[in-house]
Order: sequence, then C-alpha cells, then structure tokens
Amino acid sequence: MPAHLVRLFIGLVASLVPVAAVSAAPQTVYFRSADNRTALVGYLFQPTTPGPWPAVVMLHGRGGPYSSNNNSGCTSVGAGIASPCDATTLSKRHRMWGEYWSAHGYLALLPDSFGPRGKAHGFDRFTHDDPDRADVNELTVRPLDAEGALAYLRGRSDVIGRQVFLQGWSNGSSTALNVMIRQGDKTAGYRGALVFYPGCGRKALVAPTISSAAPIAMFLGADDEEVSPQTCQQFADRSRQAGSPIDVTAYRGATHDFDEPSSRRQSTPGNQAAMNDARVKAIAALDRWKN
Repeated sequence: MPAHLVRLFIGLVASLVPVAAVSAAPQTVYFRSADNRTALVGYLFQPTTPGPWPAVVMLHGRGGPYSSNNNSGCTSVGAGIASPCDATTLSKRHRMWGEYWSAHGYLALLPDSFGPRGKAHGFDRFTHDDPDRADVNELTVRPLDAEGALAYLRGRSDVIGRQVFLQGWSNGSSTALNVMIRQGDKTAGYRGALVFYPGCGRKALVAPTISSAAPIAMFLGADDEEVSPQTCQQFADRSRQAGSPIDVTAYRGATHDFDEPSSRRQSTPGNQAAMNDARVKAIAALDRWKN
C-alpha cells in the first residue's frame, strides 16, 4: 500500500479511539505573553502515555474559550482571581479538540487571550468592528500570546520543542495565520498550522499573502455565513504562488463553526461529515509534518 494511504488509514483508525477513555481533566497553567506584560492563563490537556510529546497550541475564536452557558458573567480570569470561567467551563469544541490531541499523544495547550484582559465573556458574531475588541485583536495582540505559548512549551521538559504546532478557529485562526506571517521563512518557530474558517480579509490579516517555510492546512465551510471562504481561497492561492505550502479543504454544505460538537450546530447538513473528515486530516497532517 502506498505510504500516503497507510498514513490516511492510521489517521482514520486513530480518530475512532474513544477519547473520553484516555483523557484527563485539563490542568490550569500560567505563563507570559510575548508582549512581556500580560500574564496569561492556559488549559493543558496532557497525554497519558510517557513523554516527551509533540504539542499543539489551540487559539480560541472571538467567543473566547469558555462555554456560552457560563461566560456571560465572566470578566477577568487569572491566578488568584475567582471566576465562574475556568477549566471546568470550557466550550465543547475546545474540550473535544484538547481531549482528541491528548488521546493521540499530543500535549494540547489552550491559552485564554480574553480573560487576563478582562473580557472572558467573549464577543458575539458580527462584532469585528466593536472597539472593545481592539486590545485583544488578532493583528498585533493575540499573535504575541501564541508566541508566548510557544516559549512556555519549549521551556517544559515533557515537550519536544521542535514539534510544536498551531491550531486556530475563526478569529483565532486569523491569529494563527498572522503568527505564520510573522514567522515567515524562519524554521525555528511553529512547525505547522491548522486553520479553521479564518477571516482572510484586509481587516483580519497583516499581509495579503504569506511566505511560510512551515506547512499550513486550511479548513473552510463552503456555506460559511460569517467569513468568506472565497477570500481565504484567494489568499491561499496567492500564497502558494509565492511558494508557501498551503493546502485548502472546503466542505460543501458546512457552515462556520462546523466542528462545534453541539447538537444545534451538528444538525446543519454537512457539518458532521466536515467535522469527522477534518479530524482525520488534522491528525494525519501533524503526524506527517513532525517526521
């Protein structure tokens, strides 16, 4: 069997492993943003197998890392701060992916960019121009949080420092692209990035193309009602022409947040198939990129 089919088969089998049976509750950790002034809180999903492990930094979207059932009354989150938003109230999507990575031998870190800045409540849809989002923006603020997370993980003895990857959703996905734009042709940063339904317009990205030495896999909902998959496809096409290794998968019938595992989101035709396929492709990509 060809090697690429073997990897795809392994990824498919791995995606069927019952995550709940091997995962543990996330650990709360603290580290500094690369802005050198913000003390961040993060949630660590640790494998049960012996380390050191490869790692994934997961960047939440504009809704924040916490469940919408809990975050309306949340403001600040951090060391020594009492808040209803914590490791027990993460959204279903973030918990699902954190447990998915840890079940497959990756340490996963979910940094909270909003809570340490007094905005743990997150933001509703179509609030891109809300001035309250300026100090947590995806252009100049959140990329520094991702860089701080990379430095934190590389300081841990249980992480393989050359095998740290980036994953983001929506606003966090635009952040991930901006991190990769900042990283450019350097090979000492993130090893690769998984970006789910990012905003790819001029308000979301610091450059109209990316020149990246690290691979990027982009997952789009063809029926996205919040961001333009066409704009992202054009961004990827321009970047590929510039020499960047970017793969794009666009899921027909899938919407924004297609991998949100709630019954409401999964009731949309196309979302469940997109979520299942993206999980298989994501683990296969990271396993391929780390070798």
